[in-house]
Amino acid sequence: MENQVEQRLLSAAHWIRSRSKQQARIGLILGSGLGILADEIEQADRFPYADIPHFPLSTVEGHAGKWVMGQLEGQAVIAMQGRVHYYEGYAPEEIIFPTRLMKLLGVEHLIVTNACGSLREDFPVGSMVFIKDQINFMGSSFLRGPNFDKLGPRFPDMSQAYDPAFRQMATRIAQELSVNWREGIHLAVSGPCFETKAEMKAFRLLGADTVGMSTIPEAIAAAHAGMKTLGIACVTDLSVPDKHQGVSHEEVMAIAERMKPDFIRLIKGILRAL
Repeated sequence: MENQVEQRLLSAAHWIRSRSKQQARIGLILGSGLGILADEIEQADRFPYADIPHFPLSTVEGHAGKWVMGQLEGQAVIAMQGRVHYYEGYAPEEIIFPTRLMKLLGVEHLIVTNACGSLREDFPVGSMVFIKDQINFMGSSFLRGPNFDKLGPRFPDMSQAYDPAFRQMATRIAQELSVNWREGIHLAVSGPCFETKAEMKAFRLLGADTVGMSTIPEAIAAAHAGMKTLGIACVTDLSVPDKHQGVSHEEVMAIAERMKPDFIRLIKGILRAL
């Protein structure tokens, strides 16, 4: 018998299939201030999250809250124009609901993006960090509860949550486009508080290069479901204790705005190469 999570996912998938003939194989989860890329999707079907059965609603500035399906750079894509976060009060299974829905609709490759803080001075504001591994500091595994056997195993391997070949291709594209990029380990906290200076030091000692409040739940769900994932953390502030002067969401959004041209060029280049 299907559990409640499965029933809700299958209901949402049926609702979308009944309203769109798009057959996407690439998913895009667009983080804070980066959702403008979804406006360039052609032949698009656009659904507010509020219209999709059981879909969690984004409540944060910079997250438009729309599910967009169509064509971008010759590829059939699903784009999430904004995401939901653990700190908004959602349960773990609700946070990963959109990623699992993408899988049910045929997505094989997932590009998940975020705005983040850099824990290293040599990862400057404005750089884009391709995530090679992650540290889950959010307080949940996000796969708790009954397993969805149709998507993946009870005990999924997370040693390559971010696909190495996908990342290698993306770094090549970044080099060709002269985009300021790095590779690093991303750590996520539950939020909504930004990190203390002591936490910044601790996270760096753990081996993290960037810190944020998202992406890891989606990467876990994608790995569980066998999707090939590329993570891109866009550095919008410097979380280095000796250099840190405080940060606000408005400042993060302002930096994300300045990064949009390079971000859009990079994602389009990656889509063309897939």
